[in-house]
Amino acid sequence: MLKLYNTLSRKKEVFKPLVDKKVGLYTCGPTVYDYAHIGNLRTYLFEDLLKRVLLYDGYNVNHVMNFTDVGHLVSDADEGEDKMTKALRREGKPFTLEAMREVGDFYADRFKEDINKLNIMPPNTYCSASRHIQEQIDLIKKLEEKGYVYTTSDGVYFDISKLEDYGKLAGLLKDEDSSPMEEKFARIGINPEKRHLRDFALWKFNKDLGWESPWGKGFPGWHIECSAMSMKYLGESFDIHCGAEDHIRVHHTNEIAQSEAATGKPFAKYWLHGAFLKFGDAKMSKSAGSFIVLKDVIDHGFSPLEFRLLLLQTHYHKPMKFVWESLTQAKAGLARLHELVEKLNEIQKDGEVSSGLKDMLTKAKKEFKSAINDDLNSPEALAVLFNLVTNINKIIDQNGLSKKDADHVLRLIDNFDEVLGIDITKTEKEKMPEEVLPLSILREKAREDKDWQKADELRDEINTLGYSVEDTPSGQKIKKI
Repeated sequence: MLKLYNTLSRKKEVFKPLVDKKVGLYTCGPTVYDYAHIGNLRTYLFEDLLKRVLLYDGYNVNHVMNFTDVGHLVSDADEGEDKMTKALRREGKPFTLEAMREVGDFYADRFKEDINKLNIMPPNTYCSASRHIQEQIDLIKKLEEKGYVYTTSDGVYFDISKLEDYGKLAGLLKDEDSSPMEEKFARIGINPEKRHLRDFALWKFNKDLGWESPWGKGFPGWHIECSAMSMKYLGESFDIHCGAEDHIRVHHTNEIAQSEAATGKPFAKYWLHGAFLKFGDAKMSKSAGSFIVLKDVIDHGFSPLEFRLLLLQTHYHKPMKFVWESLTQAKAGLARLHELVEKLNEIQKDGEVSSGLKDMLTKAKKEFKSAINDDLNSPEALAVLFNLVTNINKIIDQNGLSKKDADHVLRLIDNFDEVLGIDITKTEKEKMPEEVLPLSILREKAREDKDWQKADELRDEINTLGYSVEDTPSGQKIKKI
């Protein structure tokens, strides 16, 4: 029985989809004006964990993720420069929609490369804001017809006073306008033409850059994008909406307001939010210049899956502080898992599976599933896995295992890895980068031909790519240095 912490109700709830065994999942994707930093990637990994648990539990998941490639202002609300035009200025490109799309597509592709390295499963549908302008205009029209919008000199705004339950996701009070509140929510910005401090833009005017609309040339507000695209691909009501915790007070609050005002129906049933990854004492942030990208992790000698394992060691709902030393520990942990798999793969002993081992594996599987179904408790699930590793190593050292025993253990580890996604049982050959595998094959052929000089040259070439080569009676073994 899967339980998830629902930000909307502020408690863990038993997950019950709107349609039996089918799940509509929307995850807020990146604003593609720069590389994703590892704090961003923590959010996408938690969402991947959620998706993997749903699949593990037998649900059919329809996953949609957006790319924000227009409309996200630097204040995260209605003030300042659009982040995409900021990218155009940074990269010396002309201020045109074509150049904006070019920049957006470039960083969207880089994002896809990063999540692929992290074994994050791609969504069923990627959708970008700039390719869904008409859907956003249609949604604003619907809100206008229902009397929720008004126009100022700089755009079209949503009037939150027309909604009784505005701010229910974050527990906001819409009529609160004291000085402390203004300080607390200063990031929203104050426009003197707004009827209320938290009224938000549905369309921003821009006579130089944008699209034509019934209200004037310009571009959509950030929040309307996700409402329009999620409803296009998942329907007016769907199961789960995810994002980082900084989306709760502004972006997701406003998504709910405009979506439910337009349809008169509940928007998303469950809202899940990942906590920040901190760098020093502050959250990782592009605007503050305090961030690390995945390439930095790789350049420090760590693999993306070692970073994935590190993130899984902290519950998604808890803040996490990033330090390089913790990656060293994760590296050792993943190596320990691979060492056991290597031992198990080498076992050739005859014999049946012992009843004691069957009981141990059954108990471990039950404990693992209980952990992941308790609001995606990956630290507890990892504890079950590493406890199993300790016990299996003891059995191997003391009594040995049969090949059938070993195969049963490997199948269970594979089963756990459907959720964890850290490639525990992948062979070194399967994990090799494309440039190493052909060299290893050529070297095997050189050794068969007793061309030792050629074999040594190929070994040196493999070494320069960061892999060691060991010749054993059963053949060469190639490992990452």
